[in-house]
Amino acid sequence: MSARVPTAAINPGWPVLAVRLCVCLLVLAAMLPGPASGEPRGEPKRVLMLHSFGRDFLPWSAFARTIRTELEQQSPWPLELQEHNLLSARVNNPGPEAPFVDYLRSLYSGRPPDIVVSIGAPAARFVQKYRAQLFPETPMVLTAVEQRLVNRTDLTDNDTVIAVYNDFSAFFDSILQVLPDTQTIAVVIGASPLEKFWLEEVKREGKPFESRVAFVWYADLSFAEILKRASMLPPHTVLFWGLMSIDGAGVAHEGDLALRNLRAIANAPIFSFQEAYFGRDTVGGPMHSINESSERTVNAAIRILGGGKPADIKVQPIGFASPKYDWREMQRWGISESNLPPGSEILFREPGIWERYSWQLSLIACVILIQGGLIGGLLRERSRRRFAEVESRQRLAELAHLNRYSAVGELTTSIAHEINQPLGSILTNAETAELMLKSSSPNLDEVREILVDIKRDDQRASEVIRRLRSVLKKTPFEMRDIELNETVRQVIGFVAAMAHGRDIALKCCTASAGLHVKGDAVQLQQVFLNLMINAMDAISEVEAKKREVCVTTSLSGASAEIRISDTGAGIATGDLKKVFDPFFTTKPQGMGMGLAIARTIVEAHHGQISAENQPLGGALFTIRLPIARDRSTSA
Repeated sequence: MSARVPTAAINPGWPVLAVRLCVCLLVLAAMLPGPASGEPRGEPKRVLMLHSFGRDFLPWSAFARTIRTELEQQSPWPLELQEHNLLSARVNNPGPEAPFVDYLRSLYSGRPPDIVVSIGAPAARFVQKYRAQLFPETPMVLTAVEQRLVNRTDLTDNDTVIAVYNDFSAFFDSILQVLPDTQTIAVVIGASPLEKFWLEEVKREGKPFESRVAFVWYADLSFAEILKRASMLPPHTVLFWGLMSIDGAGVAHEGDLALRNLRAIANAPIFSFQEAYFGRDTVGGPMHSINESSERTVNAAIRILGGGKPADIKVQPIGFASPKYDWREMQRWGISESNLPPGSEILFREPGIWERYSWQLSLIACVILIQGGLIGGLLRERSRRRFAEVESRQRLAELAHLNRYSAVGELTTSIAHEINQPLGSILTNAETAELMLKSSSPNLDEVREILVDIKRDDQRASEVIRRLRSVLKKTPFEMRDIELNETVRQVIGFVAAMAHGRDIALKCCTASAGLHVKGDAVQLQQVFLNLMINAMDAISEVEAKKREVCVTTSLSGASAEIRISDTGAGIATGDLKKVFDPFFTTKPQGMGMGLAIARTIVEAHHGQISAENQPLGGALFTIRLPIARDRSTSA
């Protein structure tokens, strides 16, 4: 007889397996993504939106689009939006509505919508009329409907109305304020039953203005005829756009397309109180705010979906918002901003050139300012430089004048000898003539010859004094056309006596052709005089077998070249680069300014001066001055 074995003994690990299975299920559940913390929970809310003229028919489509967008953004629940179009409002003789009612009843019989939102007056009339058949318990929000078209007798506690108010009187008054010269207002409204109702309302509210303007009514015309007349409107006429779903010929139109065609051909500005048309085709004015109506509609719908009672939500009819105007249309029709009503807003203003290219213009302005500053600084610097140059020339002239006095001082003995010689001759000849005239029979021919000698010696003394005065006179720096050969000869004549007194041969070889340069004759004479005196001083300081100073002039390309050489000891190699430096001198009593002044004068004449030693001994100074342009050209 076998003993009975317990189950636990058969499979002793089953409790462990069960525990492991539970743990795995818990881990798997934790790993699966759950609903996000911010996502709506619960069943989706079904929202039925009923359009009066079609989903894309302006202006109601603009209200519906904004309501739909705001509902989706603000709803704490998932939404199931369904939209239907009540197209019967766009025909003059609509067919029976029963088939559409049956369609909706069959569509929502199993589960009615949580809320019905009607857009426009025809849709509001429809849902009120067929409430009992379609949605007897469903709350309704009647929005974008003018208060005069609300059937208040059929309203229930399950209804909320978001109505608007069309104040045509205020709108006409704003037109006349913006365009005070207006004489005619052409009113464009269609011929459907709804449009005929509004035509009568516009006529009623327009009566107080008939003393100021004439009204023209286009309701009975085809749209083609309206376009024809709009293209030939008289001056001071404006167009008032109401609604165009059916024209006088019974043709249906899309509101925005009809208005766009009208604007393209009209020769007058178009005004409308519907914001949906603003920004494309109309000038503007006081208009219904789509955002305000949509915001109130969405707030009411969310309250109702959250359990609020529709009857407790009371909203006053929404009037026109603050006026808005299209800047582009104002520019097109010459409308002044000063005529706009107080509190008006101007939109679509095209940025000016400064706003459009602000950083480019700022950069250009900065560049111009910087350039202006640089130019101003350069002009100031140029003025200061010119002033400094003038002052420098004045100082140079004064220093050169002193240098000339110093040079002439060295020529005192030579000058005295050169003047005394003709004066002595004059005295001797005068005494001789006096003795001859005292004789009983004077020889008049000899007396005449003596007088000729006296005249010659007088002219000789006068020439010495003239040359001395020309060197010593203090004159401003003045550029003139001078002939260098003649200038050199004058200086040689001035120092000839000094050379003769020192037993130095003074040779001069000038160019055969004239060397005309632009310069100051006195200043250049000083240069030649300094170099010639220095050359004679160099020869006098040493024992030289050949005591000679040679001056030559020649034409070298476009420059006149003056070479002054001597047979002295020359210039020490280490001093060649310093001979033109101020205050550098090898003379015991020298100031070291002569050659520095000479270089300054030569450079002021746009020339060059250089010093070198000759191969056979002695120093050579070379001066190069540019030939005058008019002379060189003619040559």
